[in-house]
Amino acid sequence: MHTTKNDLPADKRADLTQLLNDRLADLIDLQLQAKQAHWNVKGPNFIALHELFDDAAEEVEEYIDTVAERAVALGGTAEGTVGVVVKRTQLPAYPPTIAAGRDHVEAFSTALAVAGKAVRAAIDKAAVIGDADTTDLFTQISRGIDKQLWFVEAHLQADK
Repeated sequence: MHTTKNDLPADKRADLTQLLNDRLADLIDLQLQAKQAHWNVKGPNFIALHELFDDAAEEVEEYIDTVAERAVALGGTAEGTVGVVVKRTQLPAYPPTIAAGRDHVEAFSTALAVAGKAVRAAIDKAAVIGDADTTDLFTQISRGIDKQLWFVEAHLQADK
């Protein structure tokens, strides 16, 4: 941990940094999965899905930056390399060869749901550690991921 005048005890800052880095890996993976869908989606709903996945990727990019900056502000190091992401992500691997819009909607909605669940668990962990700021940060991200999940799942729900 780097020296800081932040008044949270160093052990709590270390625990928070680990928690933030774990979710950072999920968020980086989520953004890349959104771009994979954006680049490769095909079908009659192409333009709507193409734009939806790109919007999701842009929103997740903001979360990535916020989480990484919080880790550093606490005196930690943001760990966002590909190698770290591969080891830490909890998201299922995105199928690289799918093309149909419905398949991308299914795969990306699954990724969003897994990321959302992990972020909600992080809200509780940050609260137990005793950092309202990190709890609030994760709460904001949770709301955003849930909104993206709603937007994506709407493409599945009309068929039922």
